[in-house]
Amino acid sequence: MRAVSVRAFRVGHCRHPQAMTIRGGRWAPVDFPALAFLIRHPDDGAILFDTGYDPAFLAATRPFPERLYRWATPPHLAPGEALADQLAAHGIAADDVRHLILSHFHADHMAGTHRFPRATLHAARAGWAALHRGSRFTAVRGGMLRALAPPGMEARMRWFEDAPATALPDDAAPFADARDLLGDGSLLMVPLPGHCPGHWGLFVREDAGWHFLVADAAWSSAAIRTDTPPPLLTARLLGDAAAGRATLHKLHLLHRRNPDVRLTPSHCAECAAGL
Repeated sequence: MRAVSVRAFRVGHCRHPQAMTIRGGRWAPVDFPALAFLIRHPDDGAILFDTGYDPAFLAATRPFPERLYRWATPPHLAPGEALADQLAAHGIAADDVRHLILSHFHADHMAGTHRFPRATLHAARAGWAALHRGSRFTAVRGGMLRALAPPGMEARMRWFEDAPATALPDDAAPFADARDLLGDGSLLMVPLPGHCPGHWGLFVREDAGWHFLVADAAWSSAAIRTDTPPPLLTARLLGDAAAGRATLHKLHLLHRRNPDVRLTPSHCAECAAGL
């Protein structure tokens, strides 16, 4: 397996009652950061895992029923906080990004897709199908905004399901199977069912050890450590509650068996605190 480096960026946040994301949480609204990740590959250069929020999210949620999304989880994005702007401040132009990996098609993970027109896009075919299934209201209820898919997006897509199958290292147990995105063992996509259709995580090797970007399989590191799922209502609204519970339990087992593996959820305030 080839080693890569991973750097997290906080790309806006939303506010929502904590109790909607973890059993026993507070009902007061708290900030949920939207994390996106820059991966430096020795041959392919700049690769992104998700994009976080973008001004395009505000444009997409002006009409009804899409505005319901903005009301349910009010977003905040400071000037210059969009991922493309932050990358530019670090000397990385949007056209330098060779690959953009979308863990799933929820709007707070794909809003900035249009800012990277030269990137090959990687996602789950099952998620793409869910994005276009049913009415606009159905999509919004599932956390998806069709207006965030730029024109010609499907022609640029490479599906996780079509990448070569490979076995994960023993360090990843109880996770065993993955898809080798680039064919060189550097980016291993792992299905993490439950949160929504086509929800996957990314398992990579950094110099410091294994790093598992688990997207929204958990909303916090504390949920993984304590094996505490979200309320049943939240889990059922977004996806398959039983599958999500099983995925969280596997992440908990991985943490207990191999605490050296770094597990990073995409909305974890603890993970964002050190950025």
